[in-house]
Amino acid sequence: MLNPDTPLTTRARAKINLTLRVLGRRADGYHELESLVAFAGTGDALSLVPGPDLSLTIDGPRGQGLPVDDSNLILRATRALEAETGSLRTGAFHLVKRLPVASGIGGGSADAAAALRLLARLNGLSPDDPALLRAAAATGADVPVCLASRARIMAGIGERLGSALTLPPLFALLVNPGVPVETAAVFRALAAPPLSPALMGGAPSSLRAQRSNPGAAVPDAPLDGVATLAMTLGATGAGPGTAAALIAALSAAGNDLEAPARRVAPVIDTVLAALRARPGCRLARMSGSGATCFALFDDCRQSAAAGRVLARQEPGWWVKATLLR
Repeated sequence: MLNPDTPLTTRARAKINLTLRVLGRRADGYHELESLVAFAGTGDALSLVPGPDLSLTIDGPRGQGLPVDDSNLILRATRALEAETGSLRTGAFHLVKRLPVASGIGGGSADAAAALRLLARLNGLSPDDPALLRAAAATGADVPVCLASRARIMAGIGERLGSALTLPPLFALLVNPGVPVETAAVFRALAAPPLSPALMGGAPSSLRAQRSNPGAAVPDAPLDGVATLAMTLGATGAGPGTAAALIAALSAAGNDLEAPARRVAPVIDTVLAALRARPGCRLARMSGSGATCFALFDDCRQSAAAGRVLARQEPGWWVKATLLR
């Protein structure tokens, strides 16, 4: 039984889009995506002290100015789960914000997913309870994939999830130049064409049916080229040879939002060039809609050394060496 005086705690790990493909613009204005995502060893920290009143406080190096009202995704996720369950034990949330905001690594979504995990523990809900998944989808496009924080394919607008993947560890350096990037502005710059009806009609029947049940995880949801990539990366081994093959496969893919994001925030070009110039960099790419970029290295010594150099050269940048899984 939970001690009412003991805070429940969890981490909200950064989400990294290793690949991101935009299939087209849907009739509702949203964009149909495919993305292979992994999660970093760095993130925010969230705690929940059970109590009669729902509240939120925020501190940490990236917490200044963040709202603590119902516009915050943590509280929105709580309200969404309450709407699903009818009644819900809540309490006082406290967020230690370490991840940069509006940065393409799902910080707010990870926080919301962390809140749902804590509420599930407090209320005795299973991690795969359909109400939890529906609340995640209702809160934001990236929240469902952040619930379990496991590498997998996400599709649709984020509501369709493939099976969890066991990827070899990737030694990464994350860099954000301190410039927030509005996702909507990047999609406007992309100017994606309408989604092809033929493509939509060709989706597996399980995925078409799932459109009416957002938030439900669909096993093996990847489509098209990303499916082949996921199978290649798949689930065997974690040795350096496997990691090298994974990085080679990733190099053949890309992030369709990178070019428009560079037009919105040209500093992304500077970040990518700085990463590619570091010894041992095997791949440098933007995550999500930016402006955070990542570089992959063969080992932790190379990623850490690159981080130390960039932190000295650009003291205003957020620089973090980490492991992606």
